[in-house]
Amino acid sequence: MGTLGRAIYSVGFWIRETGQALDRLGCRLQGNYYFHEQLSRHRTLMNIFDKVPNVHKDAFVAPSASVIGDVQVGQGSSIWYGCVLRGDVNSIHVGSGTNIQDNSLVHVAKSNLSGKVLPTIIGDNVTVGHNAVLHGCTVEDETFVGMGSVLLDGVVVEKHGMVAAGALVRQNTRIPCGEVWGGNPAKFLRKLTDEEIAFISQSATNYANLAQVHAAENAKSFDEIEFEKVLRKKFARRDEEYDSMLGVVREVPQELILPDNILPNKSPKPSQIG
Repeated sequence: MGTLGRAIYSVGFWIRETGQALDRLGCRLQGNYYFHEQLSRHRTLMNIFDKVPNVHKDAFVAPSASVIGDVQVGQGSSIWYGCVLRGDVNSIHVGSGTNIQDNSLVHVAKSNLSGKVLPTIIGDNVTVGHNAVLHGCTVEDETFVGMGSVLLDGVVVEKHGMVAAGALVRQNTRIPCGEVWGGNPAKFLRKLTDEEIAFISQSATNYANLAQVHAAENAKSFDEIEFEKVLRKKFARRDEEYDSMLGVVREVPQELILPDNILPNKSPKPSQIG
């Protein structure tokens, strides 16, 4: 980035900082009635100078996630709450239909000891479980990375491979197609069954559908959220025993009284016909 580019970047930065300062001032003036909706210091998508995240319009990135720098997220993929994808010294590629679950970390390596460039590449329809760490590795299509597992620099997980929860996969390890690896350090455990391979694809589909629900919920305005809260409170129902235990008396709507001629299971009189 040249001198002009840096100057433009700095101006943009200070405009955003000024906007956040005005937002905080407005919140203080509103007192207890303010709702802090979109504007905050946390930035879900953040560029590093000329490295800008490229997220497909149909992908879901949770509000508390951080996608930073040279990161590409494909169609139908989901980056869940608390995740960090930091593509600063190298690039991160996430394919289509992939889910990276809550509090996972994806980072890159500029190069390893032998000078090999190590971006992080995650294929299509991949499931990465909660709290996983992926660093400078390659995870091919339709693979499964279990919760809390760690994949170090140069690791390759081939298609239909599975890393068990809590596994530590050492540098430059290659997990062949259709195998389960686990332990610390990770070792071959067994072959995947046909049912487990089908489960990997189904897991990705399930998370893609769930992401649409979360995306719709996160897109709601403050007024919509408040209206739904009122509706839930108005129509909340508990059984009488539960209410008596809490000493709660709920307002019961008055019974609707219908005219005799439209009461259910009652035939009209001959004089009412014609």
